Amino acid sequence: MTLTSVVLAGTCCSFLALPGVATADDTLGGDTQGTKQEANAGDDGTVSVTVGGVVFDRSKNGSGNSAGALTSTTSWSPPPCWYAPKYTPDQLKKYLEPTWEAGSTGYEWDAEQRDRYVNGHPYKDFNKDKTGKGYFWDSFVNKDFPPGWDSCTKPIFWVDQGDPPPADIENAVTPKVLAELAYAEIRVPSTKVTLAPAAQTKVNLPTWAWLDAADFKPVSVTASVPVIGISATATATPESLRIEPGTKDAVTYPASGVCALDNDRIGEPYAPGKADRTPPCGVKYLRSSGDGTYPLQATVTWKITWTGSGGASGDLTDGSFGATQDVVVQEIQAVNR
Repeated sequence: MTLTSVVLAGTCCSFLALPGVATADDTLGGDTQGTKQEANAGDDGTVSVTVGGVVFDRSKNGSGNSAGALTSTTSWSPPPCWYAPKYTPDQLKKYLEPTWEAGSTGYEWDAEQRDRYVNGHPYKDFNKDKTGKGYFWDSFVNKDFPPGWDSCTKPIFWVDQGDPPPADIENAVTPKVLAELAYAEIRVPSTKVTLAPAAQTKVNLPTWAWLDAADFKPVSVTASVPVIGISATATATPESLRIEPGTKDAVTYPASGVCALDNDRIGEPYAPGKADRTPPCGVKYLRSSGDGTYPLQATVTWKITWTGSGGASGDLTDGSFGATQDVVVQEIQAVNR
């Protein structure tokens, strides 16, 4: 038997890992620390994962080695912990009774737990008379223990099937909370932009920049809790591209450096005959990079929307994802044809 100490305000300070003790099935919660269970690998490497009672369908997510997670453009962040169904009455009994018998959590705490789940204050005999009519919910924390992971301190509680979780329990799974959790699972494609000229550009020569429309499209992740039949899909749609040339000796097109989405595309591909035009999205360097390069930073802002069970929907804070690419700038004057 192993003992892991975790201090939570108002709750017992230890979780017991007991060999041979039955746990919730795959559609319920698993461990309390949000360990991912990989399943259903696709040909493109996308998978579904189960994390703390929540199933994440990532089949419509961004993929590839250069795909990455979004960073919120505000101080908002996805929930670091949440509550979800974890136990049937029989499963909670099989989890708690060996813990009490081991005596490692102390007589006082064990007595309080027996009073809560066995003696009717408020649950009588683990709610066995409600078997099949609901679940005991428990807290789960992000496996990486981000700031705030210890804010889910409510003891295990019961919710009747079809009823919403108690209103005073923050981050109990609802369609909106599932959307927020799905946000953290979104991966977006690389923001490396295509440049023309490609190999190197020239001083005072407008350089065109764009993103490949074939690869640059909305992505989404669906989060669901099958045992209670709720779900939500968070969708990230590219909205704009910010170009930072990597030097003050440059101007951007447009002047703000922000290129907006236009007809499902950001920027415009260069083609012969456009040499005399100003690129709708791009950069002009005013000084050579010498023997080195300039680190051009391309950051895409993604608009996040969500839809969920019962017709629920809304917006989440925008997210961003960026990448840096080296640009060679030569002193030679040239015409881009």
